Amino acid sequence: MSAPPPLQIREANAHLAAVHRRAAELEARLDAAERTVRTQAERLARHDQQLRAALDELGRAKDREIAALQEQLLTSEATVQSLQAAVCQRDRLIRQLQPRAELLQDICRRRPPLAGLMATLAEAERLGPLPASDPSHPLPGGPSSPLANSTGEEEDRDHLQPAVFGTTV
Repeated sequence: MSAPPPLQIREANAHLAAVHRRAAELEARLDAAERTVRTQAERLARHDQQLRAALDELGRAKDREIAALQEQLLTSEATVQSLQAAVCQRDRLIRQLQPRAELLQDICRRRPPLAGLMATLAEAERLGPLPASDPSHPLPGGPSSPLANSTGEEEDRDHLQPAVFGTTV
């Protein structure tokens, strides 16, 4: 076998050098790509860990809020029950006081006529008893004045007693 011509050897060496350069270039690019992938994977892992931590915190916050709302619900229900009991108690008190209120309303309706009657009685009291009358001219209505305080059993006393009107209002 004969040795290849020098030109062919140079071409083959140049081709091998180009293949080595290309292989080195591809290995460098592969290393860079691997570093990029590793960096991205680490960044994604950290981001995933942060998201998991945030999700866990969000879950804990949700649980705390649910517990607070349940406590608030229990408090509100207790308040409602207390208010319902107070309403029932006041309803009972209203039912108890209703007859008295009706009685007071009746008294208020009757007050003006009573005030007139009291004024009339005061006027009669101011006038005093009737003067002694002449026995030959008795007053109509019987032996005593219609305003006299007599029960009929007091015959041994004066048959004319002074009229006494008193008010308690």
